Amino acid sequence: MKNKKKIAFITVLSVIAIDQIIKIYIKLNYPLGLVKEFADWAYLYFTENPGMAFGIEWGGENGKLLLTLFRILACIFGIWFINQLIKKDESYYYIVGASLILAGAIGNIIDSVFYGVLFTESTEFQVAQLTLGNGYAPFMYGKVVDMFYFPLFSGTFPKWFPIWGGEDFLFFRPIFNFADASITVGVAILLLFHKQIENHSNNKEISGNV
Repeated sequence: MKNKKKIAFITVLSVIAIDQIIKIYIKLNYPLGLVKEFADWAYLYFTENPGMAFGIEWGGENGKLLLTLFRILACIFGIWFINQLIKKDESYYYIVGASLILAGAIGNIIDSVFYGVLFTESTEFQVAQLTLGNGYAPFMYGKVVDMFYFPLFSGTFPKWFPIWGGEDFLFFRPIFNFADASITVGVAILLLFHKQIENHSNNKEISGNV
């Protein structure tokens, strides 16, 4: 149980640290826009969004506040839930997957809650500066820093394709951050190793009944 608690703690702390180091470095060193092109399908492209993961926006200013509050409550629940998984001696896959999701959520919450008061505004012509209380937005209204952009391929839907027939498409369009990636990997682990997680729980129940 101690090992699982340590793994959960290290996973969450490591993801948050890496996520924040990347975001703060980008924020304090580059204006909005292209930072570096690694290939024609891989870019560092600094942008900010006030909404959900992968640049999705919802509900304006009130929606932003509600979203931040919801995320905080979800993280509190997530901490409790992972603690329950550890107490129940659940599968490592379950604990690591849940920890990655929690860490990603916390990483983006930090931006939403604190970045508005800690940094001046980033623009296409201006690099942000670290400040205390004279930032670009009130407490809880900060924007989430995104920077990874992988437009892997583009093309045109065939004419017979439903709804989007004949329209151009780009995959993968959203710009995201390390926290978003952590959430995605966490969900993928829970889905890919669902059978192992289920078998571990069943075996534990059988052992407990013997």
